[in-house]
Amino acid sequence: MADAQARRTALVELLGQRIAILDGAMGTMVQQHNLHEADYRGERFTDWDLELRGNHDLLTLTRPDIIMDIHRAFLEAGADILETNTFNSNAESLADYGMQDLVAELNEAGAKLARRVADEVTKETGVQRFVAGVLGPTSRTASLSPDVNDPAFRNTSFEKLRETYLVATRALVAGGADYILLETVFDTLNAKAAIFAVEEYRDESGDDMPVMISGTITDASGRTLSGQTTEAFWNSVAHARPLAIGLNCALGVEDLRPYLSELARIAGTNVSVHPNAGLPNEFGGYDDTPEYMAGVLGDFAQQGLLNIVGGCCGTTPAHITAIRDAVSAVTPRPIPVISPALRLSGLEPFEVGPDSLFVNVGERTNVTGSAIFRRLITGDDFNAALKVARQQVENGSQVIDINMDEGMLDSEAAMQRFLNLIAAEPDIARVPIMVDSSKWQVIEAGLRCIQGKPIVNSISMKEGEEPFLAQARLVKRYGAAV
Repeated sequence: MADAQARRTALVELLGQRIAILDGAMGTMVQQHNLHEADYRGERFTDWDLELRGNHDLLTLTRPDIIMDIHRAFLEAGADILETNTFNSNAESLADYGMQDLVAELNEAGAKLARRVADEVTKETGVQRFVAGVLGPTSRTASLSPDVNDPAFRNTSFEKLRETYLVATRALVAGGADYILLETVFDTLNAKAAIFAVEEYRDESGDDMPVMISGTITDASGRTLSGQTTEAFWNSVAHARPLAIGLNCALGVEDLRPYLSELARIAGTNVSVHPNAGLPNEFGGYDDTPEYMAGVLGDFAQQGLLNIVGGCCGTTPAHITAIRDAVSAVTPRPIPVISPALRLSGLEPFEVGPDSLFVNVGERTNVTGSAIFRRLITGDDFNAALKVARQQVENGSQVIDINMDEGMLDSEAAMQRFLNLIAAEPDIARVPIMVDSSKWQVIEAGLRCIQGKPIVNSISMKEGEEPFLAQARLVKRYGAAV
């Protein structure tokens, strides 16, 4: 632990001195080896009953020589930080190969390989190198239904995600990761489950493991796949106290400029970016040259937008060298002091500060306060109930209060279903949610459905101070205000 703490201290010092360099694309480099099914199977998985080609994380076990060579190539190109080869090492993604039982093994092995190479190059060069333990986004979305005919359906859950992320986090730390990187976040609720898991690890271990979070803007709308703007995304994950917040993947480097500028303005922590080498061409390749990417990222650095920079899909050691050279003489972005305020989010941000007027909270989606809404919910007419929520937003509600405390209802199930339906309605979901219940289990069920930063209407002290404080801590861990 002493060595790990010393490395973390060195990383913080590095970020105060210059722009740190993250590595490039593992997948791109693996593809250059033109591997076959046998490479993925190795000896251990010769008789596996599913095709394994494409499971790049498995190469950590079956072709560690290739993974270590790729790590070394990026360090020799100038990277300070290696990302572990664990992007898909979670139960949800590994289930595609029937390998969900390998989560712990793959994460620990992936971290050990990166740690070994980082330590070797540190010893050879005298320059400390670091390891980011990667938690990928999984192949599922907790905020979106895969079934267009059933918008309330989910093919994963907050709890399933939390469980696999906790297993992965423990293993990454055991393998020698210096911090946890939540990468390519396209659904903020998935990221909140990962944050919850990291916080659990912090509590159980007494180790205040740093975390870095990197979202992905999926198209020219400037939103994540689950619909959030950049500022809404930041408001939703700021409770993690990240070492850095950033963007990666999806768009080309120039297209990220306005969103990175937004993050640099609002985030009171380090800002990172590791973009793709352009958008995929018709052959699945990437066309942005090292010189082009370095030119744009060098301009980002000159504008004071960067603390950490690297590459995502399509970027090679040549890209990393060019990027390093472009930013090496540039002072890192000064971290701004952000004035305290209540910063909430739905799909869009909502801030309440000293100069704000009253906040209009819509109370008609409350079965205890609206006979009409109660009749709709108890009658299982959730579509009509959605219209009540929509009318409130259209009429100026800045937050909508949702309460399902009715004796004839399964309040947890009703809260979950209604919130899942709201998530599929952007004109409602754009505003923050207030979760309102006298029952903690209903509040918690609601918090597990919300990707934004919500408000908990109230928690009770009727059971005593300790349960109250425990619930307050959980509210914070879920990323909510109260």
